Amino acid sequence: MTMLNPQPLDQQEDEEMLVPHSDLVEGPQPLVEGPQPMEVTPHENATTGENQTVDEPQASRFTWTIDDFSRLSVKKLYSEAFVVGSYKWRVLIFPKGNNVECLSMYLDVADSATLPYGWNRYAQFSLTVVNQINPKYSVKKETQHQFNQRESDWGFTSFMLLSDLYDPNKGYLVNDKVVIEADVAVRKVIDYWTYDSKKETGYVGLKNQGATCYMNSLLQTLYHIPYFRKAVYHMPTTENDMPSGSIPLALQSLFYKLQYSDTSVATKELTKSFGWDTYDSFMQHDVQELNRVLCEKLEDKMKGTVVEGTIQKLFEGHHMNYIECINVDFKSTRKESFYDLQLDVKGCRDVYASFDKYVEVERLEGDNKYQAEAHGLQDAKKGVLFIDFPPVLQLQLKRFEYDFMRDTMVKINDRYEFPLELDLDREDGKYLSPEADRSVRNLYTLHSVLVHSGGVHGGHYYAFIRPTLSDQWYKFDDERVTKEDLKRALEEQYGGEEELPQTNPGFNNTPFKFTKYSNAYMLVYIRESDKDKIICDVGEKDIAEHLRIRLKKEQEEKEDKRRYKAQAHLYTIIKVARDEDLREQIGKEIYFDLVDHDKVRSFRIQKQMPFNLFKEEVAKELGIPVQFQRFWIWAKRQNHTYRPNRPLTPQEELQSVGQLREVSNKTNNAELKLFLEVECGLDLIPGPPPDKSKDDILLFFKFYDPEKEELRYVGRFFVKGTSKPIEILPKLNELAGFASDQEIELFEEIKFEPSVMCERLDRKASFRFSQIEDGDIICFQKKASPEVEEQVRFPDVPSYLEYVKNRQIVHFRALEKPKEDDFCLELAKSDTYDEVVERVAQRLGVDDPSKIRLTPHNCYSQQPKPNPIKYRSVDHLVDMLIHYNQISDILYYEVLDIPLPELQCLKTLKVAFHHSTKDEIEILNVRLPKQSTVGDVLNEIKSKVELSHPNAELRLLEVFYHKIYKIFPLSEKIENINDQYWTLRAEEIPEEEKKLGPHNRLIHVYHFTKETPQNQMQVQNFGEPFFLVIHEGETLAEIKVRIQKKLQVSDEEFSKWKFAFLSLGRPEYLQDSDIVSSRFQRRDVYGAWEQYLGLEHADNTSKRPYVNQNRHTFEKPVKIYN
Repeated sequence: MTMLNPQPLDQQEDEEMLVPHSDLVEGPQPLVEGPQPMEVTPHENATTGENQTVDEPQASRFTWTIDDFSRLSVKKLYSEAFVVGSYKWRVLIFPKGNNVECLSMYLDVADSATLPYGWNRYAQFSLTVVNQINPKYSVKKETQHQFNQRESDWGFTSFMLLSDLYDPNKGYLVNDKVVIEADVAVRKVIDYWTYDSKKETGYVGLKNQGATCYMNSLLQTLYHIPYFRKAVYHMPTTENDMPSGSIPLALQSLFYKLQYSDTSVATKELTKSFGWDTYDSFMQHDVQELNRVLCEKLEDKMKGTVVEGTIQKLFEGHHMNYIECINVDFKSTRKESFYDLQLDVKGCRDVYASFDKYVEVERLEGDNKYQAEAHGLQDAKKGVLFIDFPPVLQLQLKRFEYDFMRDTMVKINDRYEFPLELDLDREDGKYLSPEADRSVRNLYTLHSVLVHSGGVHGGHYYAFIRPTLSDQWYKFDDERVTKEDLKRALEEQYGGEEELPQTNPGFNNTPFKFTKYSNAYMLVYIRESDKDKIICDVGEKDIAEHLRIRLKKEQEEKEDKRRYKAQAHLYTIIKVARDEDLREQIGKEIYFDLVDHDKVRSFRIQKQMPFNLFKEEVAKELGIPVQFQRFWIWAKRQNHTYRPNRPLTPQEELQSVGQLREVSNKTNNAELKLFLEVECGLDLIPGPPPDKSKDDILLFFKFYDPEKEELRYVGRFFVKGTSKPIEILPKLNELAGFASDQEIELFEEIKFEPSVMCERLDRKASFRFSQIEDGDIICFQKKASPEVEEQVRFPDVPSYLEYVKNRQIVHFRALEKPKEDDFCLELAKSDTYDEVVERVAQRLGVDDPSKIRLTPHNCYSQQPKPNPIKYRSVDHLVDMLIHYNQISDILYYEVLDIPLPELQCLKTLKVAFHHSTKDEIEILNVRLPKQSTVGDVLNEIKSKVELSHPNAELRLLEVFYHKIYKIFPLSEKIENINDQYWTLRAEEIPEEEKKLGPHNRLIHVYHFTKETPQNQMQVQNFGEPFFLVIHEGETLAEIKVRIQKKLQVSDEEFSKWKFAFLSLGRPEYLQDSDIVSSRFQRRDVYGAWEQYLGLEHADNTSKRPYVNQNRHTFEKPVKIYN
C-alpha cells in the first residue's frame, strides 16, 4: 500500500491517497509531531514528478458513464482504456469501497503489465463524480504522481461517502447511472540516469542525505553569491583542522567541490560539522530557519578575521518602527536590523502589494489609544519604514500559516507574482523613512527563486538560480542541474491554478484547472548598483594553499576510486588467506570459523590473466615459490559456516582468473576467496605440498585454555579418514606444547548461527564415521580436574564459545545525562532482567536491584525511548537492546527511591504549588496509587506545604501556554492525568470565591503582549494566569485596584498597563468607566478560557523551569551545535 505525500490542501484531513491492491487500509500518518513543512523521504522525486518533467503537457478529459450502478456485483471495475500523451490510461473504481465506507477511485496505467522494465510516466490528474442535478455540487479531487512498475495506479481510497453516492436525492446516482470524469495532463520525463549536469550546464548538484533538499537549495543559493563564496574561502583554517569538526573548513571544502568537481557533491562533512547526527539529516526543517541559524553561526565564526562583517555587509538592512501622535507633538521610534524580510502571501497579488502591507499605517484610537508618556492616552499612527536595504535582499514568502478555523498549519498556494526587476524607490520612495539615503538607488534584479513543492506535511525544495545574472536560468534540484527558461523560473512558480487546454477535439473541450503545489518560497534579489561587486570573480587564488592541496588530493583520490570502479568489471579481487592470518585473528578478532576475509592479503587481478601467472604474482609478493603453492577453494556450507573445501585441480589452474571465479562462486560476487596451503619444514623454509589422496582430510586445530579463557589457532594437518582421533593426540600435545602423554579432550566446532553447536568428538571412532571432512575444525583442551572446573567460569570449549557468542558490552548512561557514557558492563545477551539490574545495582553500589529502572535506546534518534522498561516485562538483555532490526549497545538507568514494582502501581504527578501568602512557587512530586483521586492529591499536597490557615481548601488546575484550561473535580481519578505536556498547578481557593453569589462571576485573567510582525496583530500570553471574582455593576477602575493589590505592582508600572476583554484572541480595550461584568456571558460555555480579562504590559517574567516537562521533545528546531 502506498500513501501519497504531500496531500493537496483542499482535501479533508482524513482522505487517503492509496494504491488499491491491498486488503489493509490505514489512516494517514503525519511524518512529525506538529505542523511544519516536511519532506517525503528518501525517494522524494517519486512524488514530485514535476521536478523531472520537460516541455508542455498534453491534456484530455475522459467521461465514463456507468449504467445499472446499484446492481454492480463486482468488487472493482475498470473503465475502457483512453489515450493521453500517447499513453494508455483507465479509471479503476471500487463501487462498494476498498475496505472503507467510501467510493474508492484511482487512475491506472492500462498497459502496465506489458510495458518494458524501468518504465515511468508523470501525470497531473483530477477525478470527478458528476452531480447530474446540479454540476456545481460535483465531487472533484486532484493530485499528481510519478507512475512506475511499483505504483501503476494512484488515487483516492476515500473519494466520497457511499451514503452520499447512493442517495437518490443527492444527484450523483440518477436513473441508476453514475457519470465519472477524469482530467489527465501528461508531461514527458527526462532520463536522469544518463544525464550529466556538469556537461549540460557547467554546474553540479548536491546529494540528498535523506531529507536535506531544503538545505541543498539554500547552499546552492549562497554558493552562487560569489562575494559570499569568496568570504568563506578567506575564513582562516589550518591544515590540521578536520572538515567534520570545523564549519568554515567544511563549507570551504563544499564550495571548492561545487566549483571544481565533475559530479554531484556530498554534504555529510558539513552536516557533521553542524553537530548533526544521521537522525537530523532525516528531519525536514525550514529553509528560512536554517538560513538565519547558518548566517548567525558564520557571522560569529568570522569575528576577528579578515572577513569580519561580511554577513552584515551583504544581507543586513534596517527599518524604523514608529508611533506618531496625531494631536500632540510626540513621536517614538526604534531602529531595528534585519537579514531577511517576511512578506505576506495571503491577500497580496505580488511583492509590491506585500511591501505596501508591510508599511501600512495602523491607527491607534478608541479603545486602542497609545499611552504617550506625559501626554497620556492619545490617538496615534503606528508603522514601519525602511532606513536602508541590503545589497542582497532575501525575501521569505509566508506560504505557511496557521488556520484558526481548522486549528492547523496550512500551505498558501495562492498565485503570487514577483518581478524580474524590483524597484523599492517606487512612488517617490513610499517605503523609505525620512532619514534614508536617497542617493542610493534601490533597484534590484532577481538572482534566485527557492521553491517548495508539496503540502504542509510533505514536499520537496529546489532552486532556480541565474548565477551570473544573465538571461540563462538553471534549476538546482539536489543532484541534478538543468537549464531552464525565464517562464519556468518566474511565472510557473507564482502558484495559483494551472489551466491546461484540451488537445483532443470533441464535445467536452472546456479547459480544466489544477492547483499548483509548486511555488516560490524564498526570493533573493541583488541591487543593480552592487552587482559588479557581488558577482565577482572567484578563482584558485582565493583559496588557501593548504586547502587547495588537501582538496586536490581528495579529488585525485576520488578520481582514482571512480576509475577503479569504472574498470571493476575487468578485474577480479582475489583474497588469499594463510596460516599467518588464522594465527593472528583467531582468539582476538574472531572466535568462530577460521578467518575474516576482509583482513587478509588481497590482489586485484585482470580477469583474463591465467591463474598460473597469478601464482607468479604471489611468489613475488609473498616469497613462496610457485611449485610450493597449493590453493584451496572456500565453500559456504548449509549451516552457514565457511571452510576450505578442496584444492584447485591442475586443469583449473590452467584457466583464467575470471573463469575460475565463476566456477567457484555461485553468488556472483566479484571476489575469489582462496586458502594458500604452504608446507614448511623445521627450518621454516617452504617445501612441496604433500600428495593428497581421497582418504586424506585437511583439519584445522584450535586450542582452548580454561584458566586464561583463551582460544588460539595452533595449526593444521592431514589425517586419514580411516584413522581415529586417539591416534593424533601426541601430535596435538606437541602443537600445544604439552607432554606427549597429556590427557586432552576433543570437540568439533560445527556451527555458530543461529546458536552455537560444538560437540565432543568420539576419540575411538574413525574420522570418516564421525563425518569429518576437509576444512573441519577440531578444538581441544587439557582434560580438566573437578577442582579446576569449579575454579573457572567456562570449563570446556562449548561453554566458552557459548559465552563468546552471547557476550555483549553495554554502555550505561544516566537518564538525566543521555549523551554521556557513565560505565560499561560485559553482560550476556541471554542474561535475564533480574541478572542485568543486579549487575547495574552492584556497579552503582545500590543495595536493592529493584530500585534500578532502565530505559532502552532509540538507534535512529540517538536518544532514550519515551517509555522505560517495566519491571520484569522483558525476558533477556537482548530484548532490551533490540530496536526494530538493530541491536543497540546503550541503556539508560535511573536509581529510584522506592522499588520499581511498587512505583508502577503508583502515579507520579509534578505539581507547581502557588503559595497564597508569598510570591513563591514550589515544585512537588506527588506519588499516589493510580486509583487515587484529585482529592487525594490535594490532601497529600496539604501535608507537604505551608498553608495560610489549617482549614484552607485547595484546587488543582491544568495550565497550558499561560491559560487555565481546567479545574479538576475532586473525584477525578489521577491515572489519566497528563503532566508531561500540561502544567499542573495547585493553589488555595480564596474565601471570596467560596461565597460566590448569584450576581458575581468568576472570570479568567491573563497577561498578554501584542506582537506586530509586519503589522499583523498577534496576542501573546505570558506569565501566571489567575481567576478573579467580579461583581455586577463593578467598573474597570474598581477591579484595577484589586488586581494591583493582588499582583503587588508599583503605581508607575501599573499606569502603563492596558486592560481588554478578549474573545478568541481579539482584544476589545476597556475604559475605567466600563462595567466589566456586562462583557462576560452569564452561562458556562465550552472554552471559557477563550474569554478573559487581558492585562497588556511588557513581559518581564522569568521563564519557569517547570513548563513543558515532557521527557523528550518531538519537534526539533534547527540547531548548529559547533
